Amino acid sequence: MSREIRTLGDLTRVHAAERGDARALVYQERSWTYAELDAAASRVAQALRAAGVGPGDRVAFLDKNSPEYFLLLFGAGKINAVTVAVNWRLAPPEMAFVIDDAEAKLLVLGEEFLEHLGAMETPGVKKVVVIGSSDAHESFDSWIDRHPAEDPRETSAVDDTCYQLYTSGTTGHPKGVELTNRNFFAMLPTASSEWSFDAQSVNLVAMPLFHIAGSGWGVVGLYNGCESVLLRDVDPVAILKTIPEHRITNAFLVPAVLQILLATPGADDTDFTSLRMVGYGASPITESVLVRAMATLRCDFVQAYGLTETTGGVTILRNADHDPGGSRANLLRSAGRPWGEVEVKIVDSETGVDRADGEVGEIWVRSAQNMKGYWHNDAATREAFPEGRGSDGRGWFRTGDAGYLEDGYVFIHDRVKDMIVSGAENVYPAEVENALMAHPAVGDCAVIGVPHEKWGETVKALIIPAPGADPSEAELIQHCRERIAHYKCPTSVERIAEIPRNPSGKVLKTELRKPYWEGRERFVQ
Repeated sequence: MSREIRTLGDLTRVHAAERGDARALVYQERSWTYAELDAAASRVAQALRAAGVGPGDRVAFLDKNSPEYFLLLFGAGKINAVTVAVNWRLAPPEMAFVIDDAEAKLLVLGEEFLEHLGAMETPGVKKVVVIGSSDAHESFDSWIDRHPAEDPRETSAVDDTCYQLYTSGTTGHPKGVELTNRNFFAMLPTASSEWSFDAQSVNLVAMPLFHIAGSGWGVVGLYNGCESVLLRDVDPVAILKTIPEHRITNAFLVPAVLQILLATPGADDTDFTSLRMVGYGASPITESVLVRAMATLRCDFVQAYGLTETTGGVTILRNADHDPGGSRANLLRSAGRPWGEVEVKIVDSETGVDRADGEVGEIWVRSAQNMKGYWHNDAATREAFPEGRGSDGRGWFRTGDAGYLEDGYVFIHDRVKDMIVSGAENVYPAEVENALMAHPAVGDCAVIGVPHEKWGETVKALIIPAPGADPSEAELIQHCRERIAHYKCPTSVERIAEIPRNPSGKVLKTELRKPYWEGRERFVQ
């Protein structure tokens, strides 16, 4: 690239000028060149302006993976507005909370979620645009076609928020993670190099776009000016078909998807010769799955560890460190080394004192990739940066993950927070406990993660029935499904005599988890 890309708005502008005829995005039977992508983004920018959206305003997107997400993302970037991707797997009340909390002025909605819209109250949304057709709302295509492909070229500073994703919170409410141009464009050059991207890559974007592992990965490919192939769902059959058909070179797949992919009929006969590398992360992987994946896909494998709050990956286990059965096989249990300018240290979470190599503590990260903060939640932001931040905005971010350092490699041991990672989805017990306690037959409860062969962990509810009550497992699971996303709901319910708590009343989750994780090397899969 002869011109530097500094903002999301710049991304399509620069590539349209320098490689406008190159294919940028493929989705089912449709495709866009970089010139067409840039023109569509400009139409979106003008449409947003006409709808009263200005710099710093939020616009929400609620659909499964679709190209309109990227048109909205780059169009909003051209007027310095912020796109908020809503997790389509949430229950309607949870969706409404995110949209309302973000103060979104406009909502772009997939037509299959119109029923969800009817069950939501979103008083701040002034306009709804539907991808597809609707009797009550304008379609996305007609909305942008009414406006010229004229780039508004609104100024966007490096510390302006350009991206907002929501991550669940321990209080039971999700928090909006504000990522700036500085955060993104500190990550993109390093990620491009470490993940073997260039303008000739063909990138598979299969993970959900409301995840940094989905939309962030997609932006890495587009930043490099390569072709990206977007799948609507994580569909293993479609993945196996797409890789040889489009000659995919780069892909990111979470461990649960890799495991399912290997078990899908036809996997052993698929032509994977186009693949340069497969990135994996977002949840721990078992060594057996990793070794089988390496043998089947026969390409470079690279692990990334990071969070939404760190704009994705901050450590990398490079392909050279993947040595199953070799002298360095122990590194397969590692999350790799810090990449780029990222610094990592291990800290005693109670005292803040640094831990020595090999000693378990909380993983802290300092980097230009660290988020601006939690949207409208200064208290949570201060808690995330316990030592504050300097004039350059940098400070040590506490990840909530426990681990240790050995020869510069990060090994994840457990989670300081109570979060459960099930199939790369984050589940906070407080959300599930709140739902369970709304049932009159539940006197007390605690929710923990227990081992699961496919998903790494799954949600287990430990309950004490209310006096005289006798709720069934099926009844309680269904009760939760009516209130929270299905992936958050318990897959099993067990009655216990007592829930252990410390003197301040905090449930001792570690004690509850022990019987289910006995004999395992780590307390996460």
